[in-house]
Amino acid sequence: MAAVVFQVSATVTEEETTDTPASQKREARLRQFRELHFKRNEARKLNHQEVVEEDKRLKLPSNWEAKKARLEWELTEDQKKKECADRGEDYDRVKLLEITADDAERWERKKKKKNPDTGFAGYAEAQFRQYQRLTKQIRPDLEGYERQREECGEDFYPTSNSLIHGTHVPTKEGIDRMVEDVEKQIEKRAKYSRRRAYNDDADIDYINERNAKFNKKAERFYGKYTAEIKQNLERGTAV
Repeated sequence: MAAVVFQVSATVTEEETTDTPASQKREARLRQFRELHFKRNEARKLNHQEVVEEDKRLKLPSNWEAKKARLEWELTEDQKKKECADRGEDYDRVKLLEITADDAERWERKKKKKNPDTGFAGYAEAQFRQYQRLTKQIRPDLEGYERQREECGEDFYPTSNSLIHGTHVPTKEGIDRMVEDVEKQIEKRAKYSRRRAYNDDADIDYINERNAKFNKKAERFYGKYTAEIKQNLERGTAV
């Protein structure tokens, strides 16, 4: 009986010895399979994110990178101006200290090439100049932009199926800036469109408002040449 027990124990020990390497190999393969499965899922997520980002980049304007670089440069300039103001320094003077003579000469040549404002030539040209002047004054809020993009998610880049239109509520600071800008425009426009005072003692030599303006222009350009003829006509001594 003791011999049988010893033989069975020896057999079990041999089986455990032979099964241990096989089980370890199986576990190693399962672990490797799980790692490959995890890497495949991670690669799938990264590919999806890249596809979404590429689709967003394709929907952006062609000059988006240049505009973004311009905005970042303007923000940097504003920060430098604030730092100079806090130190009590003149920003223009500090900026000139960092500019070389070659850069200054090149910028001067660029300024001379620009066409000056020729005044009022038409409503379309005046509107275009006003649009350029207003767009140069815009200071975008990149923090608010990023915050709004996070809140909207995929709807931040709307498509034909998006329902984001009409849901945006402007901030109080934005409304105040708009009101201030509109008041400045009204004040500036009032200086150029004010009505000239009417002189009751002036001679009436016109039949309507349009004819009065024409006579003023003619008097301004040709008055010195026709003064004597006008006086002779008034006295009745004209030949």
